[in-house]
Amino acid sequence: MNVTIYDVAREANVSMATVSRVVNGNPNVKPATRKKVVEVIERLGYRPNAVARGLASKKTTTVGVIIPDISSTFFAELARGIEDIATMYKYNIILSNSDQNLDKELHLLNTMLGKQVDGIVFMGGNITTELVEEFKKSPVPIVLAGSIEESEKIPSVNIDYEQATYDAIDSFIQNGHKEIAIVIGPLQEPINRERKLAGYKRALSEAGIDYKENFVIEGDYTYDSGIEAFEKLLEGDVKPTAIYSGSDEMALGVIHGAEDKGYKVPNDFEVISSDNTRLSLMVRPQLTTIVQPLYDIGAVAMRLLTKLMNKEEITDHIIVLPHRIEQRSSTK
Repeated sequence: MNVTIYDVAREANVSMATVSRVVNGNPNVKPATRKKVVEVIERLGYRPNAVARGLASKKTTTVGVIIPDISSTFFAELARGIEDIATMYKYNIILSNSDQNLDKELHLLNTMLGKQVDGIVFMGGNITTELVEEFKKSPVPIVLAGSIEESEKIPSVNIDYEQATYDAIDSFIQNGHKEIAIVIGPLQEPINRERKLAGYKRALSEAGIDYKENFVIEGDYTYDSGIEAFEKLLEGDVKPTAIYSGSDEMALGVIHGAEDKGYKVPNDFEVISSDNTRLSLMVRPQLTTIVQPLYDIGAVAMRLLTKLMNKEEITDHIIVLPHRIEQRSSTK
């Protein structure tokens, strides 16, 4: 049987308001009364009902986190940053996988709001106008982490993906490469279509290198799509000498696909990836990669959300964190 605040009040012979003040750390309780209430709480094994407390205070100290795939090393590192800051600020997390499915994203969003969460951190590759409209109608703050929303009306934390991709391609160009391919994520996602592909094209254009459609291979961030992408790059009359990958998993697929065909990285193909997850250090050769601070993106997004939830002053709701390229063994 669940022990209620009423049971504690009756056993301690005090009002429910007094029990509530003790539970919430209110100093306006006599020491002797506090001691008596705490003893009853411990003896009965009373646990405050977070939902009931939320109804009374209009806060549940719970945050919803909607993530495409928690098994992805990319999103797992983001989620860790979110969780650590949430714990620091004494918020609980409800975590749900959306599988990058719009219907499921909308359903989870409404489910989180139905659970009276105080705020939501949302991660998704394709922030549609339908999602944005739902975000705007939300009664609680929503912050995007590692996700691009073109109008920049929704608070978000990212790196400059266009510049990061430009930097990677430019480093290939500085190494003397002219045949440079990109294995990119789904082009329906703005982060790929409007940012990463734009950075790729700008770097080529400024170097006077022709853009080749067949050097742009669309993947789905997975290892298998990296293998398939490499095989497609071998089909053309001209083969690339350098390959940029939009995720570490795809980069591993590219490297292993090359090895399966008898090629060596970096001697035959140089490879740069974009995430710097733990996978980049587990493969041989180790991946040269754009270092985007995944943990920090999650942590800063959660901190921004706490400010919004507590109506603190916000100087900038669009936060862009720095990136750099870490040179390892997949490039010369």
